[in-house]
Parts: sequence; C-alpha cells; structure tokens
Amino acid sequence: MMEAKPNETEPGRRRPPKFELVAGNVCLDFINTLDDRPSTQPKELLTNYYELARFGEDTGILTAEQLDFLFERVHLMTDEAEDALRRAKNLREALYAVFSALMNRQTVPVIAMHTLNAYIQDAALHSRLVQSEIVQSEGRLEWRFDDLTSTLDAMLWPISRAAADLLASSDLALVRACSSPTCQWFFLDTSKNHHRRWCSMQQCGNRAKVRKFYARKRESAGENC
Repeated sequence: MMEAKPNETEPGRRRPPKFELVAGNVCLDFINTLDDRPSTQPKELLTNYYELARFGEDTGILTAEQLDFLFERVHLMTDEAEDALRRAKNLREALYAVFSALMNRQTVPVIAMHTLNAYIQDAALHSRLVQSEIVQSEGRLEWRFDDLTSTLDAMLWPISRAAADLLASSDLALVRACSSPTCQWFFLDTSKNHHRRWCSMQQCGNRAKVRKFYARKRESAGENC
C-alpha cells in the first residue's frame, strides 16, 4: 500500500490520506489493512491506535475534529487504546474469514460468525434511525451512531454495520479478491460487466501488464535466437 500524496488532501482535512481505499465498501477496505496476506510475511497497516484512527478519518467515519480529539486522549488511555486496537484486528480477521468462506462457496467458520455477530450487536446498541434534513426530502430515514469519540473503539460500529448490510444484500455476489496472487485485496465489483479483476489498475493491473509485456519480449527473443 502506498500513502496518498499530500496534494490529494480533501478540503477540511488536516492530514493527507494514509490508506489506499479501493474496495468500494468500508468493511472491505478494513479487511485490506492487513496487506500482502498471501505472503509468508503479511504487512500490518494498523500497528498502533493512531493508524486505526487515521483509517477512520480516511474513510469518513471520523471527522478531522473527532480525530484530533482522539489523538489528544489516546496517550492518557494507553490500555484502552491497546484494547481497541486488539478488538479492531479481531473484527478484521473475523470479517476476512466470513467473506473468504462465502466467496469460495464454503461454510462460514462458526467462531468467525459468532465474533462478527457480537460486533454487529454492539453496533446496534449504539445506533438509531433518525430523519435528517439531508434525506428528509427523499422520504426515508438514516442510521446514526452514538458519539464516535465516546470510546476508543467506537469507530468499529460503522464498520460492523456496513459488513452486516453487505452480507445481507445482493451486492455480496459482487465481492471479489484481486487477481494478483501477491495481493488478493477484497473489493466490490461495480463495473458495468462485473469483470473487474484488479483491486487497482494503477497498482496491480499495471504490474500485471508489465509482466505480460516482458514475458512476450522474452518469448519473442527466444524465437529469434
């Protein structure tokens, strides 16, 4: 994963984006925070609570003001921060196990399902339906969560809710894993023909094209020998 360039900063942000968000759903982007899963040495992108909170800002779960507030508190709550990071990784690995099993037409591991349901139930306890001014004209309600700075792991509520919504929707059939054997990031394939193969054409897609190009050159050179 590459950190986004500073000039990609959105208005109102105080920091450049840190995470490459290509999945199309926050719960899938969250799974992708363990990079290089297929390798013998996967790369952990959430090495501390600060990075977890940055993921929250990058995905829009947390505002810049909420992130600042958490950053000011975390050094005073080291035990809580470590526990929040542990819970975050626990949720992430349960999500990975559930989505992997479903994509491969396998039975979902019982422990992973129980773990995910526990997080979903916790999120439900801290959410409610409201009618906001933005959607009032559309005649529908929206989910709103309790204060996302009330606990250090509150940002897991929207992630859990997003996973529940996706797993129970027809869009579940659009969840894919990147075709690169060294990547296999998850993403939601919303392309017109649903033939998207790569998590990102700029990264894995281009690398695959380069490999094919040089393979053809080697074959051509061999034929001319």
